[in-house]
Amino acid sequence: MNADRSALEELTRAIDAELALPLPEAITAMAEWLATQGHGSVVAVLFYGSNLRSGMLDGVLDFYILVDSLRGWYQRLLPAAANRLLPPNILYFEREHEGQTLRAKVALLRIDQFHDAMRAGCLDTTMWARYSQPAALAWVRDAGARTSAGVAVAQAVVSAAHWAACLGPETGVAEDYWEGLFRRTYSAELRVEKASRAQAITSWAEARYAAMLPLAWRASGIDFESDNDQVLRPAITSRQRQRAAAGWKFRHVLGKPLNFIRLMKSAYTFEGGVDYLIWKIERHSGVKVELTPWQRRHPILASPRVLWNLRKRGAIR
Repeated sequence: MNADRSALEELTRAIDAELALPLPEAITAMAEWLATQGHGSVVAVLFYGSNLRSGMLDGVLDFYILVDSLRGWYQRLLPAAANRLLPPNILYFEREHEGQTLRAKVALLRIDQFHDAMRAGCLDTTMWARYSQPAALAWVRDAGARTSAGVAVAQAVVSAAHWAACLGPETGVAEDYWEGLFRRTYSAELRVEKASRAQAITSWAEARYAAMLPLAWRASGIDFESDNDQVLRPAITSRQRQRAAAGWKFRHVLGKPLNFIRLMKSAYTFEGGVDYLIWKIERHSGVKVELTPWQRRHPILASPRVLWNLRKRGAIR
């Protein structure tokens, strides 16, 4: 199997067009402000997730910030080191825009880490799985950064398509391969998703996924047959399927511990995390949370008493 360079170029052009789609002015303004927080280190700000699909501004907006220097962003050694060893770090920001409070949850990592995470061989499946789904460039530093982001996201689609072919059915329509893949990636993470989540994602942009799968297969060197009913038959041998199944089993076993370690790391590196949790509690329970300065400085030490008080007030059960 030989990779088709022209297919990769066509796929990259399609991704570039997708990344360049216009966004609500509030999203662009938020991304521009986020870029100013990095002391000149920010290369690009990507917007993705449910709010991209819905066009709504409520809830929490999901961004990735790509930088060329972690020390440049943080101006401190410890969080930069944590972000380098186990990317990404998570940050939370609130900002007023035309009378509305915008809330942003941000994943931060170096752009070279982003490229590495898009490879099919990466043991962590979370990032290439995210970016095989639609995303938009909300802010970019220059033309070179735009090209770099587009190449990385195109690679994410190729990686996802590779795993979809190797782990999916011997024959099926594009939706069968994408849904099967997303069910696997979600099950490898430490998160709870409804069984219909994978279907909801693909149905939102069904034509997009159907068009990109054959392109990505050709770009990765996977031969396939198709008929007029759009039924696809990737040329994956039994040995290739066995090797892929073994490789995925390892990733599945690794996935939840990796996510748990990230969660523990976030207890120390999630900047703005206290405000994020307070907002979540108030939104879901209606209970107003007031923290003392000491509790804000030491959220882990303060958590038992805070949780006990919230339980008494009915905020948690």
